[in-house]
Amino acid sequence: MDQPRHVPVLLDRVLELFAPALSGKPAVVVDTTLGMGGHSDALLSAHPELTLIGLDRDPQAIEMAGKRLARHGDRVKLVNVTYDHIDEAVEDLGYSHVDGVLMDLGVSSLQLDEEERGFAYSKDAPLDMRMSKGTGMTAADVLNTYSHGDLARILSTYGEERFAGKIASAVLREREKEPFTNSGRLVELLYNVVPAASRRTGGHPAKRTFQALRIEVNGELESLRLALPAALGVLGIGGRIVVESYQSLEDRMVKQALAELAKSKTPPGLPVELPGHGPEIKLLTKGAELASEQEIEDNPRAAPVRLRAAERIGEPR
Repeated sequence: MDQPRHVPVLLDRVLELFAPALSGKPAVVVDTTLGMGGHSDALLSAHPELTLIGLDRDPQAIEMAGKRLARHGDRVKLVNVTYDHIDEAVEDLGYSHVDGVLMDLGVSSLQLDEEERGFAYSKDAPLDMRMSKGTGMTAADVLNTYSHGDLARILSTYGEERFAGKIASAVLREREKEPFTNSGRLVELLYNVVPAASRRTGGHPAKRTFQALRIEVNGELESLRLALPAALGVLGIGGRIVVESYQSLEDRMVKQALAELAKSKTPPGLPVELPGHGPEIKLLTKGAELASEQEIEDNPRAAPVRLRAAERIGEPR
């Protein structure tokens, strides 16, 4: 049976976490990864006084989500920008702070479902992988131009691929014969290079390489590194941030950013908290929350999700 085109991941939990910060008052939420607008639509429906700022780097997502959210009228403000510019987007719209920030990281359903975008290794398609259509280098550019060292580095670092060196060597050999253009040829190469024993326990042999190429093409981890402090910085007191990550590198960055602000800066041993040295945020989740077996059965794309949330309790330092 075909999956629905867009099923928001952990939607009920996201609504539950935001409710105390949004209910019964004029509030502002930034959905930093608008995608198809599923989470945003639900938040706007649940909170009639809510204004939603939707950000996305993909103009097609802005257009499609705009149509979906049109029924909410002027409570919706959409900005075509990467989420590391959240502070500028909020300021440009005239807000000094917001009550909620949602970050649903990774590839949107829109991008996964469009074969010509080249994100899915299950279908032969052009090796594009750009979240912003038509701008910047493609995955094919990376495969055809990177040195062995740089290619092995991104496969190892961004894909956590054990066979990064062997894959990079095979790519360099193959591109000498003919440049890479489509995903099918890369998938075939990966089947040949990744040992069968690893395929049995590590999932599809293309999963880690495709993840690494996507992250490199879109500068995802660098954007996230800049976006986390910017997102936490625009939260007002009592405001909440909810982040859904889909791979360990993202989740580790989110965990570290939240943990740092949840710590007291008062020197150990002092009997009282020094003014301005208390925690900035309170963690709302114990570790990372996962999707239930039922949700994964209903929406397989929820399987890798790791959700973390926090509330601002002190002024930014």
